Amino acid sequence: MKPLLHSATLLVLLLSTCLAGAEDKVFKAGAATSNITPPLGMEIVGNFAPRPVAEHVHDELHARCLVLDDGTTKLAFVVADTLSLGREVWDEAKQKVEAATGIPASNLMFSGTHTHSSVSALPSKDPSMDYRRLIISRVVDGVRRAVNNLEPARIGWGAGRLPQHVFNRRWLLKEGMTNANPFGGQDRAVMNPGSLLRPRLAGPAGPTNPEVYCLSVQAADGRQIALLANYWLHYVGGVPREHLSADYFGEFCRVIEAKLSTGGLNPPCVGLLANGPCGDVNNNDYSGKTPAVKREPYEKVRIVAGDLAAEVLRVREGLKHQAWVPLKAAVEDLELAVRRPTPEMIQWAEGVLAKPKGGEPVHRLEQPYAERTLAARDAKPEQVSCVMQAFRIGELGVAAIPFEVFTEIGLEIKARSPFKDTFTIELANGSNGYLPTPAQHELGGYETWLGTNRVERAASEKITAKILDLLGKVR
Repeated sequence: MKPLLHSATLLVLLLSTCLAGAEDKVFKAGAATSNITPPLGMEIVGNFAPRPVAEHVHDELHARCLVLDDGTTKLAFVVADTLSLGREVWDEAKQKVEAATGIPASNLMFSGTHTHSSVSALPSKDPSMDYRRLIISRVVDGVRRAVNNLEPARIGWGAGRLPQHVFNRRWLLKEGMTNANPFGGQDRAVMNPGSLLRPRLAGPAGPTNPEVYCLSVQAADGRQIALLANYWLHYVGGVPREHLSADYFGEFCRVIEAKLSTGGLNPPCVGLLANGPCGDVNNNDYSGKTPAVKREPYEKVRIVAGDLAAEVLRVREGLKHQAWVPLKAAVEDLELAVRRPTPEMIQWAEGVLAKPKGGEPVHRLEQPYAERTLAARDAKPEQVSCVMQAFRIGELGVAAIPFEVFTEIGLEIKARSPFKDTFTIELANGSNGYLPTPAQHELGGYETWLGTNRVERAASEKITAKILDLLGKVR
C-alpha cells in the first residue's frame, strides 16, 4: 500500500490547484448597438389622445446591448429607447436570442428607457408600420453582435450623486384639502401640481433617490467596452410633439460614447442608461423654489444628460476594475391579481360614455378613464404573470421589475438587499403600469387610478418580497 500524503502536503496541493484554477479564469465582455428608429408616419405614444404622428427624427433610437461572461455563465443587458414594451415582445426576442446564442432567457434582462417620443410595438396590419417585428429583429441582432465582440475584460462599479435633477412629482395636499379625480371622487395627492394648487400643498408625497449607479467594463488593454448607468428619473421632455427622440437617455449615451470611444478598428464604446424606480419622480420642482425658465426644445435634455454623464465619468475614474467576478441569474414568474372596477365605477363610466358629444366634461380626463374602467372590467384573465429577475455581478446585485416603480420601493429593496451594492431597473421584461405602495393608493392621484395602475393594491409588497428572495438566491 502506498503511504498516505502528509496533510500539509495535501493542503499545499489543494491551494495550488485552486490558485491555478483562479488564474485560468477569464472574464469577458462585449457590447453593441442596434438602430431601432421607427418609420415616420406612426403615432407617437406616451400622451393622451389626440396623439401626434411622427414627422421628424431628431435623434436615432437604439437598443444598446452588453454581454458579460465569467467563463461559465453569460448575462446580457438590453436597454431600448422605447416608452415600454409588453412581456410578449421581450419574450419573443429572448427566445430568438437563446436559440441564436445559447444564453438562457433567464439570463437576459431587457428593459425600456421610457422615452415619451417613440411609437407602439403593438401588432400592425401594415407591414411598413410593423414596429414589433423591427424591434425584435434588431434586439436579437444586437445581442448576437455583442456576443461576437466578447473579449477579455475587467469590470468595476460604484455610485455617485446627482440630486439636483430629481423631484417627487406627487404632492400631498394640506390636511382637510382634496382634489377631484376623473372618477368623481377626491384625492389627497396630486401629480405635477400647477401654480394655482401651490398654496394648498403640504409637501412631496414620497422620496427621491439622488444616486446614480455606474457599471464600467474595460478591455484588457484599458479600452472602454461599455459604461452602464442607472438613474431614477422619468423622461425629461421638452421635445416637439411630432419628433422621434431618445430623450435624455440617448443624449447621455452619446456623450459617454464620444468621451470614451478610441476609434480605430476596435468596437466602439457603448453607453447604456437603464431607468430606475421613478414612477413618482420627474425633473420638475413644484415647490416654487426653482425659478421658472423658458427653455428651447431639447435644452433641458442636454443639461440633464450632460450633468449625468459628467458625474458618471467622475465615478468611473475612481473605480477599481476586477479581472474576474462570478455571474449568476435568477428569475421567477409572479402571479398578481388584475385590478377590477367596483359596480359604482362601472355605472359612472357608462354614464360618462353615454353623454352627448361636445358636452362639458366634469373632469378633463373623464372619458379616457371611463374607457379604461370598462376595459378593466372586461380584461381577461383574472391574473397577470410578471417576470421578476435578479442578477449577481460579483458583489453587485441588480433587480428588474416590469412596472413603473415608485422610488420608495426601490429604496426598500436596496436597504434590505443581501448585497452591499444594489440597483433596480424598472420597465424590465414587460410593462404592467404604475406600481404604487398600498399607502400611496390611499392618497390617490394619477399613478393610483384604475387604468394607470392595473394590478392589486398589495402588488408592491409581493414584488418586493419576491425580488429580495431572488437576490438572496443569486447571492
